[in-house]
Amino acid sequence: MGFVGGQENGNENGNGNGGSVSEFHLGNKNNRYKRMDSDVSEEILDKDHQTKRFVVACAIFASLNSVLLGYDVGVMSGAIIFIQEDLKISEVQEEVLIGILSIVSLLGSLAGGKTSDAIGRKWTIALAAIVFQTGAAIMAFSPSFGILMVGRLLAGIGIGFGVMIAPVYIAEIAPTVARGSLTSFPEIFVNFGILLGYVSNYAFSGLPAHINWRIMLGVGILPSVFMGFALFVIPESPRWLVMQNRIDEARVVLSKTNASDTEVEDRLKEIQLAAGMANAEKYEVKAVWKEILKPSPSVRRMLITGCGIQCFQQITGIDATVYYSPTIFKEAGIHGNTQLLAATVAVGFTKTLFILVAIFLIDKLGRKPLLYVSTIGMTTCLLGLSLTLAFMGDGKVGIILAILAVCGNVAFFSVGIGPICWVVSSEIFPLRLRAQASGLGAVGSRVSSGVIAMSFLSVSRAITAAGTFFIFFVISALSVVFVHTCVPETKGKSLEEIEMLFQNESEWNGGEVEMEDAERLVQKE
Repeated sequence: MGFVGGQENGNENGNGNGGSVSEFHLGNKNNRYKRMDSDVSEEILDKDHQTKRFVVACAIFASLNSVLLGYDVGVMSGAIIFIQEDLKISEVQEEVLIGILSIVSLLGSLAGGKTSDAIGRKWTIALAAIVFQTGAAIMAFSPSFGILMVGRLLAGIGIGFGVMIAPVYIAEIAPTVARGSLTSFPEIFVNFGILLGYVSNYAFSGLPAHINWRIMLGVGILPSVFMGFALFVIPESPRWLVMQNRIDEARVVLSKTNASDTEVEDRLKEIQLAAGMANAEKYEVKAVWKEILKPSPSVRRMLITGCGIQCFQQITGIDATVYYSPTIFKEAGIHGNTQLLAATVAVGFTKTLFILVAIFLIDKLGRKPLLYVSTIGMTTCLLGLSLTLAFMGDGKVGIILAILAVCGNVAFFSVGIGPICWVVSSEIFPLRLRAQASGLGAVGSRVSSGVIAMSFLSVSRAITAAGTFFIFFVISALSVVFVHTCVPETKGKSLEEIEMLFQNESEWNGGEVEMEDAERLVQKE
């Protein structure tokens, strides 16, 4: 049969061997095309991997300043025990020393918006590191409470710059599909810094009291040193470059952060359109603040969402829980500095571990589902901690329940509102307002953190620690309502699409965007 078939093919081609020759050459062509397709696909995959690595590297380096904030929060919880012993400071001075950093950081956050528009996102990140480094050095060598406060003020300003600029930079440089995960990098590094601070407390606690806290604070200089190397790696934000009419430079940066040339040009056009609208309307700094202070309905919704989620992130008491975790565990019945600091290390590990969970889920499940899990979980844990401190006394069961409640609280915080707060507040504002409005949101966060940190000991003394955490429980319950009514889903949308999202009040309330989009598609079909 094979011969007959060959003969038939030969007859069709007028040559006994024609069919086989044709098939042979055709096979070569197919193989050649397959090889070409394979080479092209491999080249595309290689380009895709390169862009992913580059964007992740940029996000990591931009987030190094967040290690400073986290380290300060973590290390101060233990260092304050030895500062109090060495410098003989009062409880009020202790509260001021801890809380003033958050209050002063608002100066850095406010200045950060204008600075980042003037000198660029990249160099604002560098400025943040330099200012913090100076403050940390002064704190490490301070001979008195007054000098210690000077260093604390400088460190606070540096942290204010860093907290404001890192999420903005990452949101502007990241591709849409990975923006959620990448923009939450600063929160990962905050948690990593807290863990390092706790470990530093435990590691140096055995040294003399006049030396150990200085080393604890001085180690905080190291992360900012790496920022010097980062400046040779990270590019400027393409959106800032477009605002400066440096279009070719912006295209080069976009080509490094997007695998497809088509995507590069599409993204560049979107940015140019947004920047053109801003430039056409001559948005000077005064005009930006005028729009923020007298907002249109859409901008008002953005401000409520962005500033609201920043405030709820802090007024649920997370910084009080982290700063004063030794005090909380002492209230639960743990005694001895080494045991207290060891318990805080467990809190730090939990907080860091669950932020990694958020990174894997934020662009898969979306912002809003994780916010629900986070706020509801925190509300439950805060109620549990309040009841434990009120009724369980100093028993072993009470200690275990208190540790579980604190670890649960920081875990739910890290899996949702902790990182998503920065993601949402950095992606909802239009280009013309983004830096200033994000700075304003960071101010709300820092002020809330400072007020909580500076009042926790006094309030706890007045109404007990259990009563204080019951107040946090009530506030956390309100945050669930806020998420439901004021935070839309932004997963998978470009920054320009999110801006349009806030134009429609029904889409803003309840986050019904996906349902309405689906209905439109059904109608079209």
